[in-house]
Amino acid sequence: MHASILPLSTSNPPYSTLRPHSSSRLCGLQREAFGFCSPPQFRSRNLRAVPAKTHSRRLSVFSTSNTAAGNRSSAPASFDYDLVIIGAGVGGHGAALHAVEKGLKTAIIEGDVMGGTCVNRGCVPSKALLAVSGRMRELQDEHHLKALGLQVAAAGYDRQAVADHANNLASRIRGNLTNSLKALGVDILTGFGTIVGPQKVKYGKIGSSDNVVTAKDIIIATGSVPFVPRGIEVDGKTVITSDHALKLEFVPDWIAIVGSGYIGLEFSDVYTALGSEVTFIEAMDQLMPGFDPEIGKLAQRVLINPRKIDYHTGVFATKITPAKDGKPVTIELIDAKTKEPKDTLEVDAALIATGRAPFTKGLGLENINVETQRGFVPVDERMRVIDADGNLIPHLYCIGDANGKLMLAHTASAQGISVVEQLTGNDHVLNHLSIPAACFTHPEISMVGLTEPQAREKAENQGFEISIAKTSFKANTKALAENEGEGLAKLIYRPDTGEILGVHIFGMHAADLIHEASNAIALGTRVQDIKFAVHAHPTLSEVLDELYKSAKLNSHNTKPASEPVAV
Repeated sequence: MHASILPLSTSNPPYSTLRPHSSSRLCGLQREAFGFCSPPQFRSRNLRAVPAKTHSRRLSVFSTSNTAAGNRSSAPASFDYDLVIIGAGVGGHGAALHAVEKGLKTAIIEGDVMGGTCVNRGCVPSKALLAVSGRMRELQDEHHLKALGLQVAAAGYDRQAVADHANNLASRIRGNLTNSLKALGVDILTGFGTIVGPQKVKYGKIGSSDNVVTAKDIIIATGSVPFVPRGIEVDGKTVITSDHALKLEFVPDWIAIVGSGYIGLEFSDVYTALGSEVTFIEAMDQLMPGFDPEIGKLAQRVLINPRKIDYHTGVFATKITPAKDGKPVTIELIDAKTKEPKDTLEVDAALIATGRAPFTKGLGLENINVETQRGFVPVDERMRVIDADGNLIPHLYCIGDANGKLMLAHTASAQGISVVEQLTGNDHVLNHLSIPAACFTHPEISMVGLTEPQAREKAENQGFEISIAKTSFKANTKALAENEGEGLAKLIYRPDTGEILGVHIFGMHAADLIHEASNAIALGTRVQDIKFAVHAHPTLSEVLDELYKSAKLNSHNTKPASEPVAV
């Protein structure tokens, strides 16, 4: 899901400038990275750039002229570590493992629990719950089972056992992460990490004395927390965030989900499979606004319309009051455009799925003249932190949700590995448009690159044409054998060059299928090359095989861009 979370403070930052919206995602996709309006820190800031080839372990120590006015102490002459990472989620863990592989003496600071949000409050426990909802749907679908010649008695579940399954999985993965770091010699420093000056970090538990360590390089990997808009009172019982929902302390008869992005969609899948009725509250004019519109339309027909789900679009939930003294949860809605009162709902519970906010408060960024933008740490394309004057700060990096480029756990890990490559003398820039995302509903949704509207806007601005190719799961032998023919794959590409701009899949195992397209974009593989790749028959991968083969290129680009090797 998301990158690591290091709770440096018990209070959430005041995100009054953030409007409640539905781009929330459990393994969320940051819209700015895909061509929407970028946050201020990602726009051009006239950086005084450090040449890429010099930005390695051999960089000169932090100059006192680049420090904040209130902290002009010089950098240490020697260091305790080559690399210190603040935050031990997926991003910090991935960076630490790669650093050790590269021979760097590494320490990781964690003030909460190993694994951060993804392992403890995100990807891992949510997939455990979704595995249960998937099985329940199969057992409850009499028509589907009858088509396969199967007869199954009424399915039921043990709520506590389901919750235990999610919790036990998180505990197991958390233990694996801890053991892997210890086995490789990474020092695990327990406490809240704060940057106190150039290449200096203090850490310690609340109420105990602080320890200070020095490092040639520092990576911030503190992750994010659920974003709760003003006016919403979270009690953790009847008005909850995804953190609470993953504990599955009860299954309400009727639950409102505020936000129809990844988080909201996945929990609607879980709750409806377990017997709840769901009402979506969405600020945008349509559900699933972050998805490719065509995929979203099909997904709504399959994931929402047939299920016990209704919805209100184009509205804000301005006030939500928890259930108390026998009264239900009350939700006051206003029109998103006119701000006029629209309706009042009374439900058994409400899940706030309005996105995630970076957790960067208490990091000590003021000590090094860094100002966050809406809580995000400003970075350049190499994850180097930018100070308030537009200068790159040597030896300081920020990865994952805390920088806001693409709020996905595997993005944080990839960014961390990219940084370590730079520290060891290998310049590396991550192509964020090649990073896939997935929504683990039943069926699944996955995507990489641009949506069709984004691609058309880019094409218009840059003066080229785009083409669309589509294939249906109904034509795939394996999908038909599984009686799971509902699905669509969509390719957005340039017919003049064969460049793949985006791929979107809705259907069985979409989250697994997307990686072939993701790797093609990352490696610069063109349609004219990949359409000759061989896929095993009968497999779901042939959905993509047919997709590539159906793409129509301009006549001068029908031959492969690279020469095949005969063996």
